[in-house]
Parts: sequence; C-alpha cells; structure tokens
Amino acid sequence: MPSSDPLPPKESALFRKILKCYEMKQYKNGLKLAKQILSNPKFQEHGETLAMKGLTLNCLGRKEEAYDHVRRGLRNDLRSHVCWHVYGLLQRSDKKYDEAIKCYRNALRWEKDNIQILRDLSLLQIQMRDLEGYNETRSQLFQLRPSQHASWIGFAMSYHLLGDFEMANSESGQVEKAYKHLEDFAYQIVDKLAVKETMGELCLKMGRHSEAVPIYRELLQRNPENTMYYKKYVEACELLDKPTEQLDVYRQFQKEFPSSICPKRLPLDVASGEDFRQVVDEYLRRGLRKGVPPLFVNMRSLYAHPEKVETIERLVCGYYDSLQECGYFAPEDDPAEPKEPASALLWTLYYLAQHFDYLRQTEKALKYIDAAIEHTPTLIELFVTKGRIYKHSGDPYEAFRWLDEAQSLDTADRYINSKCAKYMLRANMVNEAEEVCGKFTREGVLPMENLNEMQCMWFQTECALAYQRLEKWGDALKKCHEVDRHFSEIIEDQFDFHTYCMRKMTLRAYVGLLRLEDILRRHPFYFKAAKCAVEVYIRLYDKPLKTEQQTEEIDTENLPPSELKKLRNKQRKARKKAELESAQAAQAQVKKEHRNKSRQQQNADGDPEAPQLDELIPDKLARPEDPLEKAIEFLKPLQALAKDYIETHLLAFEIYYRRGKLLLMLQSLKRAQKIDANDPALHAAVVRFRDVLDKANDIHPHVRTVLDRGTECLFHGKTAIELNTAFLNANATSMRHVFEGARIMYQLEPDKREIAINLVTGFEGEQLKLEECTRVFNSLNSGEFGADTADCVAAYKKKCSRQFPYAVIFKDIQSLTYLQSLAENHVDASVVQSSLECTQTTPSSMPPSQLLQEQSSSELK
Repeated sequence: MPSSDPLPPKESALFRKILKCYEMKQYKNGLKLAKQILSNPKFQEHGETLAMKGLTLNCLGRKEEAYDHVRRGLRNDLRSHVCWHVYGLLQRSDKKYDEAIKCYRNALRWEKDNIQILRDLSLLQIQMRDLEGYNETRSQLFQLRPSQHASWIGFAMSYHLLGDFEMANSESGQVEKAYKHLEDFAYQIVDKLAVKETMGELCLKMGRHSEAVPIYRELLQRNPENTMYYKKYVEACELLDKPTEQLDVYRQFQKEFPSSICPKRLPLDVASGEDFRQVVDEYLRRGLRKGVPPLFVNMRSLYAHPEKVETIERLVCGYYDSLQECGYFAPEDDPAEPKEPASALLWTLYYLAQHFDYLRQTEKALKYIDAAIEHTPTLIELFVTKGRIYKHSGDPYEAFRWLDEAQSLDTADRYINSKCAKYMLRANMVNEAEEVCGKFTREGVLPMENLNEMQCMWFQTECALAYQRLEKWGDALKKCHEVDRHFSEIIEDQFDFHTYCMRKMTLRAYVGLLRLEDILRRHPFYFKAAKCAVEVYIRLYDKPLKTEQQTEEIDTENLPPSELKKLRNKQRKARKKAELESAQAAQAQVKKEHRNKSRQQQNADGDPEAPQLDELIPDKLARPEDPLEKAIEFLKPLQALAKDYIETHLLAFEIYYRRGKLLLMLQSLKRAQKIDANDPALHAAVVRFRDVLDKANDIHPHVRTVLDRGTECLFHGKTAIELNTAFLNANATSMRHVFEGARIMYQLEPDKREIAINLVTGFEGEQLKLEECTRVFNSLNSGEFGADTADCVAAYKKKCSRQFPYAVIFKDIQSLTYLQSLAENHVDASVVQSSLECTQTTPSSMPPSQLLQEQSSSELK
C-alpha cells in the first residue's frame, strides 16, 4: 500500500526488505536495515521505519524500546496506516485487545480497504465477542474478495454466531429444511457418522419415528456400546413409558451383541420388582465372576432407589455366604456346572465393602475390606478402598496411610500417586503431597512449580483448600490466583484457532470451541478456587493480618515471664521462617531470571514476548489494600457463569453486606431464593438483612421504596424473630435447618441460649451425618453460641464419638494410644494437632458457606 510519507527509491527498497525480514523472522537483519534508513539525517524520524523497528524490537523481547520507537513513529506520521497497524500489533502482543481494536480502526481511517488490517481486526473482534463488529468486518472482506472461499465462510459464520440463522441457514429450527439438505448433500459430507446421528435427531424432532428406527439400528450395528443410541432407539420405537417392552428390546440386543455391556446394564435403570431382581442377579454374577473392578461404580446410580439397594444387598450377601459354603453364587445352582473361580469371593468382598461404605456403615465396610485384603494382600484396589472408607468415616490420616500403602505397591502408577497426594492434601499435609507428586514431575524443577506449569488444577485447588484450613491465607490466595491465570491463558490460547479452524474448515468444532470458551469459568475447578478466594478475602477483611511493624510494637514490659518466653519463641520461629522464605525467594528469582533469558532466546527465534505477570507473593497477597474489591474480581465470573449455584449469591451477599450495599444485598438474596427458597444459609442471610434494615435510619426514600417492595417475598410481613420461629417449626426434622435456626435464635434472643444449644446438641430428628455434627461441634467450639460452652462441647463430643467412632475430630488428640498409632503409621502428630486446631476454630465471621462445610462436603464426594 502507498505510504503517507514516501521514501526515495533506495530507502524504499530497504524498507521493503525490512518487511520481508519481519515476515521471515529475521529480526536482527531487519534491525540492520532499519539502522541504514534512520542513520540518514533526512529520514532519522521517518515514522513507518521507526514503527517497524519497534515491532522488530518487540519480537526480540526489548519491549520498552519497542514502545518508544513505535510511539515516536506514530507521533511523526499520524496519517500512516502502517504506524497505526504496528501499534495495534504491539498492543495485541500485550493482550490489550480493546486498545488494539482502536488502533486498527484508526488504521482503516487512512486505508479503509486494507485486507490485512481487516483480517487482524476481525480476529480481535471474535476474540472479544464483538459479534456485531465481526459481522461488519467480515461483510467488508466479503465485498472486497467475493471470489475467495474463506470470504464466504467467514461471512456465513458471522451471521451464525449472531443468531441470524436465516442468513446463515443453520440452527434456525427449520427441521424439514435441514433434513432435506442432509439428504441432498450427504454424499459430499465426509463425517458420515455425524450425518446419521443428525438425521436420527431430526426424524425424532419431526415425529417420524418409523424412519428413525432403522437409522439408530444401523448406528447400533456400528457401535453397540453407545448408550445414547439405545435410548434414542427406544424413543424411536415409542416405548419410553413401557418398561416391560423396553426389557424385551434389551434382551433382543443382548442376543444380537453378546459381548456388549450396554444392553446388559441399561435394563437395570428401567426394571423394577421381580424383573429387576432377575436382571441385576445376572449382571452382578457376570461382573463378579469376571472380576470387574469398577462394578460398584457402574451400579452406583441405582442407589438412588432404596428398594433396588435392598435387593442388591440381599443378593450380594447371599453370594458371599454361598461362595464360602459351596463355591456357587447360590445353593440352588446346578452342581453339574463348574464352581465359581476363587477370585469370585474376592470381588464379592470388594463389592460389599464399597456397598456398605456408600451406606456409611463403616464397621461392616471395614470387616469386608479386611477380609478381602487377607484373601489377596497384593491387590492395589483393596488398599485404595480401605483408605476411602476411612476418609468417609472422618479419619483423613488413616485414609492417607492406606493410600500410601497402595502407592508403595506400584510406584509407577500415576493414578495411585495422584490419589495418594490428594488424600495427603485432605489431611493438610501439603509438603508431603508435593513430595509424592515430585516422583512424576520434571527433574531439576521444584514439583510445585512444575505442577503450576502443567496447569495441574486439581492439585492447586486442593492445595488452596488445605492452606485455607491451615489459615495460611497468603498461600491459599496464591493457589487461587494461579488457577485463575490458567483459565485466562486458556481463553487467550483460543486466538490462534480463529484462523486455523476457518482455514481447515472445521466449523462445527470451531463453534463448539467458541461456546466452550464463553462458559469456561463455569468449570468446577474455577468455582472451587474462586469460592475459596472470596471466603479468604472476606476473612482478611473481617480480621486483617498485622504487619511486621505492628507485631514488633507489642508491649513486652508488662508481660509475665512465661508469656514473654512464648512470645520470644514465636518471634524466633517467625524470623527463621522469614529467612527460609527469603532464601527460597532468592532461589526462585534466579530460576525466574534463567527462564527470562530462555524466553528472550526463544523470542530471538521469532515468538513475541508474552506480557510479564506480577509475581504472586503470599505475604503480599495476605495483606491486600481492599480485600472486598479483590473478592469481587473472583465473584463476577461466578455471577455471570455459575448463577445456578446458590453459593454464588450467598457469597455475593456476604461481600455486599460488608460494603453496606442494600440493593445489591437484596438482589443477591432474591437470586438465591429462586434457586432454593428453603436453604438454611439463605434463611440466616435473610434474617441478617432484616436486622440491617431495621437498624438503618439514613436510607434514601427512593431506595426505601424499592426495598419495601423487593423484600415482600423475603419477609412476608414478619419480624426477624417471627421468621426464625416459623423456619424452625417448618424444618424441625432437618439437622441443617435446625442448626441455622438455633444460631439465629441465639443472635436475636441471647437469653434463649440454653434452648438454642439444646436444639442442636439434642437433635434426634433424622440419622445424624458426620458433616452436620462436625459443623455443630465447630460452632460450639468457636463461640458462636457464646463463651463458657466447655461442658456442652465435651458432652457433644462424647456423644458424637459414640456415633462416629472413627472421626478424628471427636477423638482426644492427647490420647497416648492414638498418638502412638500415628507414630507407627509414620504420621507426624504435630501435623494432626495443627490441623485439628484450625479445623476446630472456624471463625464466626465466615459466610454461611462455612469453611468446614467445604471440607466436609468435599471429603464425602
């Protein structure tokens, strides 16, 4: 394109060579050529040459010099589309996409039909999901190059993403038209499987079931292990409400596909009564005879039906007794047939252990798993299951020990290694977990650092939760921020696919990618990390950490000798810890400088330098200037993408409650009410909100009007005490609800403290659950029901220890027997002590989604 400040022929030829060097990634040669032009006094301020020199410097990692040259070039030639384009490329390399779009638009003011600028602009628009702008740019490219195949594809894609299906002719709901299109062009479509699946779906949508039957039968011939095909076939045969006929269909497929598992498993979902007993008997015998380790996992979905659970238990217990007595699954089995293999007894024990563990009958589960280990002490799955049983019973340290035993049987198994590390993290043993994972990380790099590079987010989220339980707030936030950065990187990585997918014509996959990226932060990994970060920031807002200067200002003159000695010991340990962290930071800095040199060397080979992110320092993270503002940064993606979770809105309420934002508090409560109006944590938040409104005197009249109208569905004209009384009466059989109601009762009416405590400690309404009792115990222990509750805590602890004899939290940690057991199992008792201390002192200022609630619920998953 012609330049706004043209050079003479000689310099113009040099400038074209600079462009060529940039395209060929010969950056050092490009700098030499630019120097030849700029060394001429007449052209030492030539804008486009300065801009190209800056772009080349950026590719060599010299970012400050790059910006300096590009800005100088732009100041000297504001009408140059080259200068604006280069400035946009520079901004794009720093991920400043909004600024880059502005630069491209300025470039198009002076060169409106430049194909390259339009293409670059369209990439940024789709990256930022500016679909209207993307459609406009693709339309312009289509008009400039109507003969190019890519112009048509990009133009159609822009309408498709906008939802203008009439123009894009796709996903418009015109089923008949779509079916005819597939019929006409099926021979041209390479993905024959997708054609068949789509045609079957369209036939069902049109109600043409008879035409769908042969399609799905053909698909089943192709893949008899696809459960979706079976379900669609049943739907095509119009048998959804006819379980008996469905069983006949599955029996037919069992004969047709004798080696397939799906037609044997799917009948269990629809059968009932005697039919279920027959099909599940056959299915269980086959699995136990063959020794299928995931048999229980395959059956677990049936445990939502109590009558089916009873049938399964009766059958498997019968198998166990019969196998011991006669070697058959049942005494009435044909004695002429060969006996069951010896391994059938082992797998029956294994199944029973998992069965009773799922029902939380720990004694029976341990009995069967111990018998299985005695039978075959080399099977790794048995040790993993025993660890899981102890985890569910509330003893994470014994659980870790058995996983460590399993890991020692096969040190090359990455899955068992990861499981062992996860159990260690649940037991708050972060350093030990890092050491275990180090067996599979890159040599010469710290395991924690390598796990971060590999975006191992399960490890980082578990680390964050462990640090949160240990009250290491800075370390917890560091892990949360690392997970957040991973998701940001994944979103940035989609940039290269915008051109690749269009060029390779993988349009269905491309649309799927875009839709996945739009909801990426809905992923459970991000939800866990963001929830943890928000809770920690709220904790740091309620109880900010002291600075080193504040710690040193403690008055030591009036302290008794014993307290002074403790203080000195604590300060000495803190200094040692600081020195150790300083040494680790210095080591990390050396490694960081080494990595930067490697990146610069890589940039010299042609890769633009990625923007440098701030280093995550735990001490700095734990002392934020505005904790609530930081919490909102994690909350916003949850409000946009995880709005179906009630925890999202309860966390939002906690933040706005502390900021005094009445309307936002109301908004959060109403959103939570739509999800579960009877949630106990929501009830507590509603009562607190009512209390705030009753005490507020300076509310603007217009705001008061909105609040009065909006709170009708929350308060129903009742006072806070009336709301709580009605809540307790309506939910007297639920421990979770009674607990929240009792807490609120004490807060509203302190004189009813004894009644409130008796409500939770004397609850007998339903089968007690470990996580609920743990929450009550922590609440009593942390002073949420007032001071001087030692007797109540001791009595409740004794009661719970009888109900949950394996739960560590209800054991006496000072017990010599227990400490000796820990020492024998190579578990440091000090680790257990510190873990229990942090577990049993949950701050009362935490949001309704309690810290321990997260721990207990995650342990039971």
